[in-house]
Amino acid sequence: MIPPERLGIWCPEQAAQQLGDPYLRVLCFDPDQLQEFPLEDVAGWFKQSNERIYSAAEPAAEFEVSCALTAGIHRIQTPPEFHAVDELLMIASRPAANKDEPSAAVLVLRPKTGEVEVLEQKWFTANRCDVGYQWIARVARDPVTGRIVGDGIRLGKFELSEDGQDVARWLE
Repeated sequence: MIPPERLGIWCPEQAAQQLGDPYLRVLCFDPDQLQEFPLEDVAGWFKQSNERIYSAAEPAAEFEVSCALTAGIHRIQTPPEFHAVDELLMIASRPAANKDEPSAAVLVLRPKTGEVEVLEQKWFTANRCDVGYQWIARVARDPVTGRIVGDGIRLGKFELSEDGQDVARWLE
């Protein structure tokens, strides 16, 4: 978790020139600096802007993680404001070259150690799921088993295998 005095947000982004890879943008805000804003300030703002987050205050820190990273562990640079976070699990959509390639990955971000582990979701393919109609909505680590659990839109609840890349079992 982000320390209690901070608020963390992440969202998917497209590269500015549409030629680069999509990425996840991770931001940290100081709640004491957040300011109230009237709805009319943002009513048309999202239609005119490529931004996915609106805030009247600047983030305390932010960084980006590419969604195109290959499976495995990668070194990353994270601002010091995130170093109190042991682990953050994020879901990244991935373009698949064919119907048997994974269309999603779980990114296990470890800001304290400066790494991200990419766990391709081998079960989430166009041959096995209706990608776009179904998607992984959220994941978390089970504190008892250490396994990643999650759920999705039109998918149900699941527990991932020990390696975090396949469904070990569907939960009720």
